[in-house]
Amino acid sequence: MDSILFRNLALLDTVAGELRGGMQVLVRDGRIASVGPQGGHVAGARVVDLGGRTLMPGMIDLHVHVMAPGRGRTTVSPDKLPSYVDIHSTLVMREFLMRGFTTVRDAAGADRGHKMAVEDGLVAGPRMFVSGRALSQTGGHGDPRSRGDLVEPCVCCAHLNTGCCRIADGEPDVRKAARDEIRLGADQIKVMASGGVVSEADPIDYVQYSMAELKAIVDEAERANTYVLAHAYTGRAIERCVEAGIRTIEHGNFLDEKSARMMSEAGAYLVPTLVAYEVLVEMGKQLNLTQAQWDKVNAIVESGTRSIEIAQRYGVKMGLGSDLVVKSTAAQPRELLIRARALKPADILRSATVVGAEVVRMPGRLGVVAEGAFADLLAVDGNPLEDLSLLGDEGRHLALIMKGGRVFKDGLGLGPG
Repeated sequence: MDSILFRNLALLDTVAGELRGGMQVLVRDGRIASVGPQGGHVAGARVVDLGGRTLMPGMIDLHVHVMAPGRGRTTVSPDKLPSYVDIHSTLVMREFLMRGFTTVRDAAGADRGHKMAVEDGLVAGPRMFVSGRALSQTGGHGDPRSRGDLVEPCVCCAHLNTGCCRIADGEPDVRKAARDEIRLGADQIKVMASGGVVSEADPIDYVQYSMAELKAIVDEAERANTYVLAHAYTGRAIERCVEAGIRTIEHGNFLDEKSARMMSEAGAYLVPTLVAYEVLVEMGKQLNLTQAQWDKVNAIVESGTRSIEIAQRYGVKMGLGSDLVVKSTAAQPRELLIRARALKPADILRSATVVGAEVVRMPGRLGVVAEGAFADLLAVDGNPLEDLSLLGDEGRHLALIMKGGRVFKDGLGLGPG
C-alpha cells in the first residue's frame, strides 16, 4: 500500500493531550504525508474508514530487555545457550509490537544485530535503539557474582556475547568499554550508577562509579554524538549522575526534591519502571528471590508513586519504561495504569509518545501524528484519554498497528494493497 487516506477518526494530539475530530491522515511511503480537516479526494490513495476510532501514534517503551529471558540469576533457565536466547528475543520483540509499542529502547543486552534484523525485515519488531552491554564496576549492579563467589571474571569474558553487562573499572577501562560498545553499534551507553534489586552483592544505596569514571563515560558518548542513560535509585546517585552530565535516569524510585530540582535544571529525563517491581512481588517465589532481594523490592514498591509525583511537581520530563524480564513482559501496558494513580492520562500518554521521541532524539518523527513523522500508528477502539486499559490486554482493542507505513495488525479488513 503506497498511499492510504484514513478518515472518520478521532485524532489523538499527544502534544496537547486532546482528541481532534473531523480530521484525515494521509500515509505515503512510510511517512505521514499530511494531516488536515476531512474532505477532498487524494489521487491514488486508498480510503480507509476508521469507524470513529481513535488514531494515535505508536507507543515508545524506553526501558526494555529483549535478551533478558534465559539469562541472569532471575531467569527460569539460566543455562540456555546464547543462540536460544537470541531466537527467543525475536518472539519478545514481536510481542512488544503487537501491544502497540512501535519503538523501544533496549536498556542493555540487545545489540546492533537485533536492530538490523528488524530493519531488514528478518523479524517483526519495533523500531529499536540499542545500548549493547551496560557498563558496571566490580561489585556493581551488573556484576552477576554473589557474595560467596570468589571467581575473578576474566578479561576475555567481556568480549563474549553472553550477558547484558560488562565490568570495567578505572577511567582508562571505562573509556575503552564505552568506545567498544560504540564501535559495536550502540545507539547510547548504559551505566550502572547505583545498587540494584536482583543483584545480590550491592545494596540499593550503594553509589557506584567514581565521578571521574562517570564523566569519562559521558565524555566518550558525547564525542560520539550520543548520550548516557544510568541505572540509579537514590537521590544521591541521581545527583551524581546529573552532575556528570548523564541525560536519562532509569528507575529513580527514591528521587527526592533536591535531585528532582537538579534534573529539572539540567534538562535530564526520568524513566520510571514501576510495573517491574509490582511484577517482582507477584513472581518473587517463582524467581527464588533471597530475603535481601525481597527487602529491596518492598522498599522500592512503597516509594514508586511518590517519585513520579515529585518529578511532576518539579517539571522533570518522564518517559515510559517497563523493565520486564522472564515471562512477565505481558504486563508491559500496566505501567500506564500504575502511573494513573498519580498522573493524568494525557500526561501518561505524552510520556509514552512525545517524551519518548525526545529521549531517542527523534522529536517530530516519532510520538506524534504529524506531517513528516514516521507512519507508526494505532487505531484504538475507544478513547485512551478516558480509559488507558484500552492500550492493554495484549492489543485486543487495537484494530490497526502500523509501523513505518507497514500494517502488522489488520482488524479493519484492509487486506493486500
